[in-house]
Amino acid sequence: MRTMAGPVVMLLALAAAPVQAEGWSRSWMAAPLASKAPVDKRPDLKDRTLRQVVRISSGGTRIRLRLSNEMSTQPLLLGAVHVALAGEDGAILPGSDHVVTFNGAQGATVPARAPMLSDPIAMPVKPLTRLTISIHLPQGAPDATVHSYSAATGWTAPGDQTGATSLNGSTIIGPRIILSGVEVDNRKAGTTIVTLGDSITDGVRATPDSNRRWPDLLAERLQKAGRRSVGVANAGISANRLLSEGDGNNALARFDSDVLAVPGVTHVVILEGVNDIGAAFAQQRPIPTRDDLIGAYRQMIARAHDRGVKVILATILPYKGAGYWSEQGEAVRIAVNDWIRSTKEADGHVDLAKAVADPTDPARMAKPYDVGDALHPNDAGFRVIADAVDLGLLR
Repeated sequence: MRTMAGPVVMLLALAAAPVQAEGWSRSWMAAPLASKAPVDKRPDLKDRTLRQVVRISSGGTRIRLRLSNEMSTQPLLLGAVHVALAGEDGAILPGSDHVVTFNGAQGATVPARAPMLSDPIAMPVKPLTRLTISIHLPQGAPDATVHSYSAATGWTAPGDQTGATSLNGSTIIGPRIILSGVEVDNRKAGTTIVTLGDSITDGVRATPDSNRRWPDLLAERLQKAGRRSVGVANAGISANRLLSEGDGNNALARFDSDVLAVPGVTHVVILEGVNDIGAAFAQQRPIPTRDDLIGAYRQMIARAHDRGVKVILATILPYKGAGYWSEQGEAVRIAVNDWIRSTKEADGHVDLAKAVADPTDPARMAKPYDVGDALHPNDAGFRVIADAVDLGLLR
């Protein structure tokens, strides 16, 4: 009589064999946006190479790219895509270039309204590494998904130069285009802190190509504290608001995609609200009340807690002297900040308003931290904001 013991034992052994765990977490991010530039003012990307430099936060044994066509109504054809260590002006450092594949093939078509993840790339990277990412677009991208503010120089060049050490005939571009995330993989899963906010989080007015936005500086602090597997994903959008449309969807509308869907997310730091207050005054609309804004925070807290994500609220920065400041708006800001400082509904708070306020007039940002418009911090202000975050809240 024949026995099946041999095959059965073999199948059981295969089932019990350890499989390499995938511990993906997001290390860099730019929130996807639709371009607001008129069609005739957008760059012609047909048969051109895009080259963009990013500095990741956490490191890993492998990486993958997230490319976005989420704001487009047309499919996007990707030609060759390369990633490498970045040198000066986005140059590829010798020996570091990697071809990026999608489902095992070079190139892919990204459906309308969709993102696409690359295959894992066997490229070990240390924390705070600068990467050059090059994308060839054979058919262009007339309504490409972008991120309006990049805080970094990017380039386009004719033809497929994705593997070229330096680009020939390049032109500088301002926004992030198509690239929306870099994720890292480790055997022990890393974690990600998402910073959700407006232009202050996006880093508007920071020195370009310097990595001095406050989420960049927070990432440096985490690394110095030995938190090597913790990444920071910057989901700031200039002019964003909690409740109404500014640039990009309001914070409640984008919370699931830009926060809860981020691989590895464990915490979100929320710094939003000043544009809701100020823009309403400037547009002669009713200013949101204290309860309106608190209601928005409560919605995000509930949705985050449902997914096991902790919420850290940041007080709204002082902005007296800015073009859309008003006494009524200031009263709302104070009332909301008082609630943020006292509520037990969130998992903690960071008093950024106090950190940057003028001691003689707390309604104003202190001059050493003000870029000059009474609203946006300068590099020193971003440093103070990053330093004000209690790293113990992010455990």
